[in-house]
Amino acid sequence: MVANNSVAAVVENLSVPVVEELGLELVDVEYVKEGGRRILRVYIDKPGGVSHEDCEAVSKRLDALLDEEDPIPQSYYLEVSSPGLERPLKKPGDFQRFNGRMIRVTTFAALEGRKKFTGRLAGVEEGSLVLEEEGNRVSIPLNQVASARLHVEF
Repeated sequence: MVANNSVAAVVENLSVPVVEELGLELVDVEYVKEGGRRILRVYIDKPGGVSHEDCEAVSKRLDALLDEEDPIPQSYYLEVSSPGLERPLKKPGDFQRFNGRMIRVTTFAALEGRKKFTGRLAGVEEGSLVLEEEGNRVSIPLNQVASARLHVEF
């Protein structure tokens, strides 16, 4: 049996050319079990946001490719959507693109006595995320970042 994270990795590799051909960015792929159903979620984005038509185009092309390649032995539901306002930041390019924006970071281990940080992304320096947090600069080693997401400001 293929592990869920392995399925996500295989689908991610298959998805990148499809998504990029349509002028979009692949943000993330999740393969999860919810309520007894297996769900394959593919998150896409582009500057200005994705439309329903973008999601539909990726879904149709990816569905055909997944039927052909058959990397998932079980039945599943395919969902293609936007990552939402609080999209995850995973790739080095994400941190460059969203420099200056508010982000929320969770670390694997406590740094300065805590694991959750919210601040304005001030860049990546010497292998660490730099946040401006209430007037202080906080440096978080990239290898300690469990998750990083945009944080919506109202």
